[in-house]
Formats: sequence, C-alpha cells, structure tokens
Amino acid sequence: MDAPRPGRLARVSGAVLVGGASQRMGSDKTHLKFAGVPLAARAAALLTDFLEDVVLVGGDPPAEAPGRRVPDPEGSRCALRGLVGALEAARGERVVVLATDLPLLTPDLVLGLIAQPPADAVVPRNADGSHPLCAVYRREPVLAAARAHLAEDRLALRALLETLDTRFVEGDALRALDPDGAALLNVNDEADLDRARATLR
Repeated sequence: MDAPRPGRLARVSGAVLVGGASQRMGSDKTHLKFAGVPLAARAAALLTDFLEDVVLVGGDPPAEAPGRRVPDPEGSRCALRGLVGALEAARGERVVVLATDLPLLTPDLVLGLIAQPPADAVVPRNADGSHPLCAVYRREPVLAAARAHLAEDRLALRALLETLDTRFVEGDALRALDPDGAALLNVNDEADLDRARATLR
C-alpha cells in the first residue's frame, strides 16, 4: 500500500458504484454531466479529497474520475453485487459506498457519517427512506453477510441492513449534516436531473 498522503484518512476507503443499468434515465448515468463534470467523476473526486483509497467498481468509469478501477464480481448486475465488489477491493477497515447518481452530495454529510459511533452500517434515512448507497460499512462483517445474501439470491440492500448492526442517521442528526435536505437527491430520470440543477443554481 502506498504511504498515506497528508490530510487523508487511510483506514477508511471510498467506493463509487458505476456499473448500474440506468434504466429510468435511458442512458449511462456514469458519464452524464452535471455542472460540466461526469457524475461518477464528481462522486470520486469528493471522496479523494479526504480518503486515501478510492475505488470505482464495475462499468466504464470516465477517464477523469480518480481512483482504482475494479470490476464487478461475476453475475448479473445489481447493487448488492456492486457492494460486494466494493468491499472486496477496499483496503480500509470501513468503506464509504456511494451510488454514482448523487450530484448534490456534500463532504459534510459523508464526513458526518464517518464520524458516527461504530456500527456495521451507518446509513442516512429521510422521508424517502434509507439510503444504503450513501453509507459507511464495516468491511469484514458486511462482506461476509453480503456474500451470503448474494449466494441465496436475496438481493435487496434494505434486507441486508436488517441483518446487520445498522445505525440510521435521521431527523435532527441528519439535518445537522444536510441542512438544505438536498444532498441525498438521487438522479434517476430527467426530472430529477432538472431538479438537481435548479437546486444547484
């Protein structure tokens, strides 16, 4: 492993899942530009600001996206398989796992999740529900559980969370990290993208 660079955490890794199907958007969200930057590159750059080890899992990441490229594990594409790939490739004891489609995500929210008391999974939860693809996972126990779920074809990430020691960050605790309530906006279709751009303006 390379020597840690000043100002970056070495015991927490970051992972951006870039192998999603993007069915509702109708095009590959990985390369979709937001404020002139591909979504995957935007997410990876946010993580590399404060994490030593960042991986881009699956898919075809933009050339400008920082981080190590690793493939998804063999099999049909799904978020659980991407999570397994992220945890297998990560070097840190804990791993920040992000979907590629969170253009308004802030360092304050991610660092706030990292700073929470230890748990197998630290997951934000708002009125839209829990966000397992903007979460911090303890690598070894979660990898074992995720592999078991994958082998049994139990693919829902929320079902995985039910089997883990999961800490949900919600209510006032979440508002303190995301005062505008915009950081967890998922861009799933053109209407979401327009809303995110309007919020940024």
